Amino acid sequence: MKFERINNNHVKFTFTVTPHEFEHALEHAYAHIKDTVEVKGFRKGHVTQKVYEQKFGETALYPEALNHAIGHKFNEATLIKEFSIVSDPTNIDLDFANIKRDEAFEVSFEVAIKPEVTLGNYKGVEVKKVSDKVSKKEVKAEIDALLTQNATLEPKLEGALENGDTAIFDFEGFVDGVAFEGGKAENFSLKIGSGQFIPGFEEGMIGLNVGEQKDVEVVFPEAYQAENLAGKQAIFKVVLHEIKSSVGAELNDEWVKSLNRPGVETVEALEKSILESLTEDKVKEAKNELTDAVLKVVVENATVDVPQEMFDSEIENFKKNVEEQAKQYQLDLDTFIQLSGLTKELFEEQAKSQAQRRVLQSLVVEAVAKKEGLGATDDELAKRYEALANHYKMKVDEIKKYINDELVTNDIAFEKAVDFLVENAIQK
Repeated sequence: MKFERINNNHVKFTFTVTPHEFEHALEHAYAHIKDTVEVKGFRKGHVTQKVYEQKFGETALYPEALNHAIGHKFNEATLIKEFSIVSDPTNIDLDFANIKRDEAFEVSFEVAIKPEVTLGNYKGVEVKKVSDKVSKKEVKAEIDALLTQNATLEPKLEGALENGDTAIFDFEGFVDGVAFEGGKAENFSLKIGSGQFIPGFEEGMIGLNVGEQKDVEVVFPEAYQAENLAGKQAIFKVVLHEIKSSVGAELNDEWVKSLNRPGVETVEALEKSILESLTEDKVKEAKNELTDAVLKVVVENATVDVPQEMFDSEIENFKKNVEEQAKQYQLDLDTFIQLSGLTKELFEEQAKSQAQRRVLQSLVVEAVAKKEGLGATDDELAKRYEALANHYKMKVDEIKKYINDELVTNDIAFEKAVDFLVENAIQK
């Protein structure tokens, strides 16, 4: 095996594949297809490799065998300690026409490697102070939201229909003077301002008094689901029967008890409980915000030339994660993106931006961990394995079949490096 740096981020490997190695690869290639092979005079799946090669030619197995052999050589390349490979093989150089199974041959390929990071200032970086204090106003807003959730609808005895009121009314829609299917209802209940009806309808009802009639003029959206109505002007004849207003619950101990919150039976206890809950959330949010701010500065202060392959790989991971989210809702990726309020172009930009941020942060934090000599003790390793075992409901021995001490140590060191950077940051 030989290797040479092509540039800062790429290495070219050259390997010799021996006749013995290629023979093994041919056997592996045939084992892959054996069960599907059919040759007259033999039962399916019982054709020997020798008979197969006589029937179809020995070179029929070469493509798959070469993939297997190159895969083995790639695995050998990953064991090199001088650098860490971060991409699949590319620019594979192989003289396919001159390959002979009883003669050694050379194969070369290129790979991207993890870049070196030159750290700038990372200790005591200055960032904007992040508050984790909860104000009385925030507590009140939370209580007001609870009161609204527990509100009741009561008849509005005076005044016209306003935004936020609920109207009970009849309606019938007409296009060019002709009533259309599905455009009629009686005693329909609609909260004005909810956006439930087509644009202009709810606004057109505002100001009506109980018992009044009105012709509400609207235009159906061009993208309306009923094609026969899309883009058409229409008139809805409405008759308002009743107006209801939302009346919030009264803040008192009796109402607090009705919430059935364990240990919370008074207004004072509710305020305290909400303060504690909001504070817990605010502390987490503040820590995340502070961490993001610190990492942003530390990354900006560092110098690193990242190979495009690392970004591309992270972009793929980002998209796969989004696809998995879409599957949970039984949606394809494009539909999920649209329902998220994004265009395809914006989604691609978001994927690229997220990938660049994650890759750069990972490389820089890893460099900090190495510079500061951060690692994991035996006790920390044991506790992390135990936590993983509990999370996945597996035994520790089973977990260790999938991950090793090096991976776990790297994770712990990464977390320590992030904590180190945050703890040493200066908030102003």
